[in-house]
Amino acid sequence: MFFFRLLSRLPLPVLYLFSDLLYLIARYVISYRKNVIDENLRYAFPDKTPEERKKIRNKFYRNFTDAFFAETIKMLTISEKELKQRFQVINQHMVDDPVRNGKSSLMMAGHVFNWEMAILGVALNTEVTAETVYLKLNNVFFNKLMLAIRTHFGGIMTEKSTFRRSMITMRNTPRIVHLAADQRPPVSDTRYTREFMNRPALFFEGGEILAKKMDLPVFFGTMSKIKRGHYRFEFSPLAAPPYADHAPHSITDEFCRRLEDNIRAQPDLYLWSHKRWRI
Repeated sequence: MFFFRLLSRLPLPVLYLFSDLLYLIARYVISYRKNVIDENLRYAFPDKTPEERKKIRNKFYRNFTDAFFAETIKMLTISEKELKQRFQVINQHMVDDPVRNGKSSLMMAGHVFNWEMAILGVALNTEVTAETVYLKLNNVFFNKLMLAIRTHFGGIMTEKSTFRRSMITMRNTPRIVHLAADQRPPVSDTRYTREFMNRPALFFEGGEILAKKMDLPVFFGTMSKIKRGHYRFEFSPLAAPPYADHAPHSITDEFCRRLEDNIRAQPDLYLWSHKRWRI
């Protein structure tokens, strides 16, 4: 951990030099998951030419190494001042207001770069308690490292397997609950299948079930990249109670529509190397 804290103290422009090297290795040397990326892009953007999809893939490699190495490592020790300069949160008050009034808020977003920075950005900008549900990493050290990064500004991290127990306290302890709602669920889990970026995909529906069961408002987080190391994260209402007249899967379907719009606006920011569509 000491080594990563020391590395994190370097200015981000210096960390980007290491990221540049990793980008060259990922793109030209090992062609990191190139077949997976190309297949995903071919289905997602059938109207684009091979050359246009190649440009998206190459920009993805750049965003991937920047986000997973330079920016995430920097989040371990970044100052409040620098994070606020680099990460704008728009409409945070929308998500905070229900919590102030005694009701939890659900925040749903996808794996659009840099979602790790979003966890810190929301924790820093909110005036209420923020909790993020995460999947535990198999590697003990890196799981500990990521928890240290994600809780740098006081956000609460709850592992998915224990989240059901924490739900019991939501009525008495209102808070923001952040869900990365585009995770691919295991086949053994309760799941919903629908078209996503032109292919069938599985979705968790924990957010929808929780919102409808407890009459919670739901908000979507749209991620935009302004320039290297600078992002904009904007909240907008996705669904609100009462839900008596809502069709089944209504919240999940609307989340998917919003996420597809976010992806199409800046396609190189999505995690195309993920084997998302294998069902």
